Order: sequence, then C-alpha cells, then structure tokens
Amino acid sequence: MTRALVIGAGVIGAATAHRLAEAGVGVTVLDAGGRTPGTSSATFSIDVTHLKTPHSYFLLNRRSAALHRELEHEIHASTGAVGWRHPAPLVQWGHTEEEQRILRARAERLAGWGHPCRTADPGELRTLAPAVDPASCRATELVVHDDAAWYDAPLLARTLLDRAAALGADIRYDSPVTALLLDGERVRGAEARGRRFEADHIVNCAGPDAGRIAQLAGVRLPLLQIPGLVGESVPLAEPLRAIVATPGVDLRPAPGNRVCAISWPVDALLAPTASADVPPEADLLSRCAAILPAFRSLGGTRIGVRPVPEDGLPLVGPHLQAPGLYTITTHSGVTLAPLLAALAAEEITTSMPEPTLAPYRPDRDTSHPIRDESLAVMSGHRAAAG
Repeated sequence: MTRALVIGAGVIGAATAHRLAEAGVGVTVLDAGGRTPGTSSATFSIDVTHLKTPHSYFLLNRRSAALHRELEHEIHASTGAVGWRHPAPLVQWGHTEEEQRILRARAERLAGWGHPCRTADPGELRTLAPAVDPASCRATELVVHDDAAWYDAPLLARTLLDRAAALGADIRYDSPVTALLLDGERVRGAEARGRRFEADHIVNCAGPDAGRIAQLAGVRLPLLQIPGLVGESVPLAEPLRAIVATPGVDLRPAPGNRVCAISWPVDALLAPTASADVPPEADLLSRCAAILPAFRSLGGTRIGVRPVPEDGLPLVGPHLQAPGLYTITTHSGVTLAPLLAALAAEEITTSMPEPTLAPYRPDRDTSHPIRDESLAVMSGHRAAAG
C-alpha cells in the first residue's frame, strides 16, 4: 500500500488526508496542536471568489466553491452530518468616491466573468441585513453578491478528518514535526515526539509553519506570515443575516447567533513595527458596534497567522530539490481546500502532473508584482499603517 504522511490537520491537511484515504492510500496525519484546528479556527472563512485575480485564479476559486457544495451534499447524504457551508448574501459598500469606484469596477469585471453580483440601492440594506444600522452606510449604492456563503472552518476540518479516520487514516494530535527523514535529497518521512514516521509521500500542509517544514528539507518556500485578529460577539438577540463588508470592518454570521469580525486596518497594526493608540481588540469592537449596534461586547478574540505566498497565489506541488516532499499552502485556504486537495491527491496517487496546478508550483519565481487582488488590499493597509 502506498503511504502518505500529511503534516498539518487544518482544513487543507484534513481535506488532503480525506482525498488520499479515499484513494486507498495509507494516511498518517501529524498535527502540532490539539483537536481544535489552529489557523483554520482563526480565519474569517467566507467564499472569497469575488476577490480573486487574475481570471485563472478566479476560476480556481469558483471551482472549489462549487466543490464545497458537492462534498457537503455527498457527506450529508451518506452520514447525515451537519454541513459547514452557510449561504448568505454578501453586501459591500465604500464610503469615499474612490472606494465606491473600485467596488463598481470590480462588480463590472465579475459580471463579465459570469459571477452573479449586482448593484443595489442602500435602502435594500434594511431587507438584506436588518440588524445593521442604515446610517452606517454613507454610500450611494451597494454591491450585492446573492450567491455568497460563509464556512464553519473548524467543523469542516473535523468532518473531513473524521471521514479520513473512518477510511483508515491515523490522526495524531500534539505531534509537532521536529525533523524530516532524508535519504540523500529524498524525503522519506518525519520525526515527531521522538518517533519516526516513514512514508512514500510527505505532504506539507502546515499552514504558517509550512516554511519551517520545507526548510527541514533544505528548500525555501516564498511564504509570508501575516497576523490577523478575529473577533466574535456574544450571542445576539437578532441574528445577522448577511455577510457585510465595509471599509473599516467585515462581519459575518457565526454559529450560535454570534457574529464574527475582522478588520484590515486593525490587522495592519498587528505588525511588530506598527504602533496603535487604541488596543486592537477595542478598535475592532468599536468598528463592529458602528455597523451593528447589537455588537456591544466581544465574546472572544484570537490572533491567527495567515500563510500568504509572496505573490498571493497558492504553492502546490512537489519540490525538485527535495523529492518525496509535496507542499500545499495558500491564503484563502478554506475556500480552496476541497479543490486543491482533490487535485493534489490525484497527482500524488497517479504521478501525473495536473495541468491546473502548473501556475502554482512552489519552486516558481514569485518576484513579480502582486497579482492576487485580496493580497493587494491587505498589503495596502499594511503599507499605510507602516
């Protein structure tokens, strides 16, 4: 039996373990943390297809978003498990003329790409998201994505790990990888807690730690580690019914009538060299309450470290300098997990290159300017804060 060692049990690792186990591979998963996924539990976790450029990358995200639906339906039909995908309209607006121009141009581009989005009168906010304060929107129009969704990422990871385990996968938590086992240049396994795990394929799905894992094999991943603060409200009397994206903060529904929030301007101040007059948690709460008055207190916050490739595009594939090592890491991993896992599992089990993954090889040159629009937005706020 072919054996694979998957390093990392977040959404990417869980999806990869599931697909490999389905293909009859003997799978062992090593995760440094406990049973709650690390980075996957500290993400905003919405379908971000609308933010993706260039066109080929947009199509990759759209395919994966569709695969979320198919996979959820398949698992629910066979096990009755509760789904992780929650459809909800996404409502955007800008405050300044420039912000509104950017949103309008993006909507026109997306319409040309066949993505369902529309402009709407701000008065429609009362129907789409009645819990939102209408006065918080100073725009002359909204941009609405009616076919959007948010994901319960920890539930997604647990569901896929459970499926992998049912197919024979060995899931080991609290098992940080401290060394890779090398036979010359070839990677033959990993060491965790003093135990050696050997396999035919070592799949690096370690998220923000993927760069360190690669270095153990003598290769460099062009990967940034960018911190992000995620806040969650206490349970609210009136649920939020839409995903709301504003210039200062983004809000989405969360399990238990809670609301999840992130803010690019707040995240920009988490950089080590940045300074803030207001603590980031207080700043985030203030921004949330300005949009959603019921969001008066934080039920909890967590800081996750985003694994962000230098050019914003995924890093997926084998390493020429370290045979046996295969990397899957990306920003927006929750959206992309189902498709990247399926394509990678196909490559690993057949040894045939998948043409779809050709632009995303980890050994490519990433020195060209940023191509992914979502990374450009993030980088713009960080540059302004610096």
